[in-house]
Amino acid sequence: MALLDRLNDDMKQAMRNKEKDKLAVIRGIKSSLQNEALNKKDGELTEEEELQVLMREVKQRKDSLQEFKDADRKDLVDKTEQELALVESYLPKQLSDEELVEIIDETIQEVGATSKQDMGTVMSAVMPKVKGKTDGSKVNKLVMERLQ
Repeated sequence: MALLDRLNDDMKQAMRNKEKDKLAVIRGIKSSLQNEALNKKDGELTEEEELQVLMREVKQRKDSLQEFKDADRKDLVDKTEQELALVESYLPKQLSDEELVEIIDETIQEVGATSKQDMGTVMSAVMPKVKGKTDGSKVNKLVMERLQ
């Protein structure tokens, strides 16, 4: 099922169940997707572009979550965590740490990386393989550890 179809179905269900918070998040995601589509010449988003929009939504919420935690705003932390879980539910299945380490190790072997100087080469080879399936900062940290 296409992402927009799934969002529309979930939006209708949230309306029926009178879930205002869920409805607001879904509408926000749809709005972001539609704005991105308007910015394109042909008006159609590829799966990869939809994934980029979702990852941007996740990142925004993670940044907000950290700010709210720093400000000791428990009410906003709880709300943002719920929103984050909902947005992440539209992403592909996330890779476990073990799976990610395996991909990183394979890529290090493929590119022949031996030191930290090869970090950029490894990152540029790993990121397309794991796009949307894990957080980039997590990949960066693990690649750094593996190259030490």
